[in-house]
Amino acid sequence: MPNDGAIHIEKNSVPVVVLVSSQHGGLGIIRSLGRAGIPVYGVHQHLTEPAGRSRFLRRVFRWDFSSTAAANSLSFLREVARQIGQQPVLIATSDITAVFVADNAEILAQQYLLSTASAEVVRCFVSKRHTFDFCCKLGIPTARTVWPQSREEVVNFAKTASFPIVVKGESGEFLVGKGRRARVAIVPDENELLKLVKLNTASSPLGIILQEYIPGGEDAVWMFNGYFNDESECLFGATGRKLRQFPAHRGSTSLGICARNDAVETQTKRLMQAVAYRGALDIGYRFDARDGQYKLLDVNPRIGSTFRLFAATNGLDVARAIYLDRTGQIVPSAQVQEGRKWIVETNDLASSWFQLRERELTLSSWKHSLRGVQEGVWLVPDDLSPVAILPLLWLRKRFSREKNPASVTSSSTDSTFQETKNP
Repeated sequence: MPNDGAIHIEKNSVPVVVLVSSQHGGLGIIRSLGRAGIPVYGVHQHLTEPAGRSRFLRRVFRWDFSSTAAANSLSFLREVARQIGQQPVLIATSDITAVFVADNAEILAQQYLLSTASAEVVRCFVSKRHTFDFCCKLGIPTARTVWPQSREEVVNFAKTASFPIVVKGESGEFLVGKGRRARVAIVPDENELLKLVKLNTASSPLGIILQEYIPGGEDAVWMFNGYFNDESECLFGATGRKLRQFPAHRGSTSLGICARNDAVETQTKRLMQAVAYRGALDIGYRFDARDGQYKLLDVNPRIGSTFRLFAATNGLDVARAIYLDRTGQIVPSAQVQEGRKWIVETNDLASSWFQLRERELTLSSWKHSLRGVQEGVWLVPDDLSPVAILPLLWLRKRFSREKNPASVTSSSTDSTFQETKNP
């Protein structure tokens, strides 16, 4: 069990409702707050979500925000608050729920304690196009990005582009092969790019984004996680690096390490002050050795799934900072331990296997990389029920893919558009 340190939340009777996705971040919130004696309630789309089995949950509610009208979702959350019987703290864990909370903040604030940026700011950061435009306006370094509307525009871009390039879905996944989809692909040359465009020509506009590839390995990918109060003051924040990602080289953190980076922290706070940001934040950068700049990759205007990497020595983390601030308590100063490591065991095993097979990793270097891991997601002695239900989650996803092959998200091994070695 992770060490909670010296922090003690004296007023812990106010409940929390976590709008949980199927990701491990929601489980981290439930455990962090539950271990502090806080009553935690979870909202889940499926009963097979591992987080729904945590022993730290008081009760599970089932709801799907992605396929339900906003008015019905509001009615549902009002009923949840009525059944709990108190005014709970509300925490969103996905882009969909973050946008929903921001759009309906005035109504939700009647029955919930919440902290969110304006709907305009949240929607801006959820949109890659708006984020890029805003960074350009403020002078925040970011990778060169274009939004082609036709094949001809892609061809024109390719004439001056330096390959490989990164292709992203403007609003989700895109086709990378027959029956295979992905959110991100690294394309090695113009021919492969045009093949990908051909797969997606049924869409008008194409719905893909072409982005400059910034050379470097995982050690070039930096993160900032934090919490900003109503005055846009950062009450808690920390930086770190991705050591491995899942899928390999282009996904979410599977193994991360805390490391101080004043440039990333200062740049982030400057951006958040400019937009009067409030609430939890998860933001990513990539260091470009060609010009010495940290270039913004994406902004998640919500608590990130990696937030437990940044647990401080006194037990403070982003979830606890939210709780303390929203319940009118002081958020103590905190320091994150340099070198602290956090792992998503299942994802990191898959990523490590890929890198071993590609001779990017040796058994010796893999064992060395695991030294200093202080916290994992699944193998947690005081809350093992979530890992027991993981096979049901995998079966549900597999069954869903067999019923609807077009919805399959490609793995790091089944597409020509997935990966290139760092040039």
